[in-house]
Amino acid sequence: MVLMALDHVRVFSGIPSGGRTPALFFTRWVTHFCAPAFLFLAGTGIFLYGRKLGPAQRGRLARFLLRRGAWLILLELTVIRFGWTFNFDYRNYALAGVIWVIGLSMILMAGLVFLPVGAVGTIGAVVVAAHNLMDGRFWQMADTLNERGLAWLWKILYFGFASGPIDVLGMRMTVLYSLIPWIGVMALGYAFGPVMVMDAARRRRWCLTIGGAAVAAFLLLRGLDLYGDPGKWNPPPDPAAAAADAAKGRPPMPPLLRFLNTNKYPASLLFLLMTLGPLIAAIPLLETAHGALARVLIVYGRVPFFYYVLHIPLIHLAALAVSFLREGHADAWLFANHPMGNPPPPDGYTWGLPLLYLVTFVVVAILYVPCRWMGELKEKRRAPWLRYV
Repeated sequence: MVLMALDHVRVFSGIPSGGRTPALFFTRWVTHFCAPAFLFLAGTGIFLYGRKLGPAQRGRLARFLLRRGAWLILLELTVIRFGWTFNFDYRNYALAGVIWVIGLSMILMAGLVFLPVGAVGTIGAVVVAAHNLMDGRFWQMADTLNERGLAWLWKILYFGFASGPIDVLGMRMTVLYSLIPWIGVMALGYAFGPVMVMDAARRRRWCLTIGGAAVAAFLLLRGLDLYGDPGKWNPPPDPAAAAADAAKGRPPMPPLLRFLNTNKYPASLLFLLMTLGPLIAAIPLLETAHGALARVLIVYGRVPFFYYVLHIPLIHLAALAVSFLREGHADAWLFANHPMGNPPPPDGYTWGLPLLYLVTFVVVAILYVPCRWMGELKEKRRAPWLRYV
């Protein structure tokens, strides 16, 4: 969640996504672990909640997921969208981001929870592993998608923003997170649930085995460029591309950065192996973490959605404060349709990395007190509405 704040501060800093120098590249790359963790662990949370309710209460679990999913989608398209933009141009810009796809996946999970855990895991594995069979036709279809019937459905399912926004409920909506493969990630997280209720020793072995196997598969498939990502990390030399980069003053991307530069939209198999593998392997270590830093991070982890809803407008306000300090006024660019409908930042606006990291630290520090308050409130009270915050 702290890493997520780093990436969202980057949006308002004007620093581009990724980069060809290690400092810029890894500033973005470390945040890639956020969305896979959210979707995967949301699936695990669904399993644990269903286990608490008991097998006879699958209908109750399904109804909760339907309500929760619809609530997340509504907030994404209204409150969270306003936090990104600070404008009311809802007709021309709405964003289907990570909260949207969590909500949509929860709605589908409302049906999947009636299946055996193994069947849900199999569905998730097939979705995650097989969707890159589309790679050969992805960009060909994306270029002509708007000419096809049900183009809006294709964009929600898979193509996302690659072929432009869609019209829905009178709004122009940009789909940043398509349903595939993220529903597969949530289904895999659900199937991972039984591991989390094992005794500590067995859980540790399973986490290291699953996580290590995912990392090994990533290294093999990526190293040999066999399958799992639309982009090759070691393609044949392209003199025209090299000349174009040289003309723009862009350095060539080092081999290690090319190796790690996997596709997130839509998330490729290799992207998910690269992120979920280390995450799962690290669970036993994170379970035993202690000390002051762990106690601080747990405060945020207890109220993830509350943190999410607060952190975007707070980051936006922090960016306005930085603009006042640097320019003497609030730059109009900060009221554009971030993060997917905004133009490039004005000349001279872009921050340096030290300022990016400083603002991230300040934002996360400010959020500590309200997150601790909400966490204590949820412990003291069992009001049903608190489950949705």
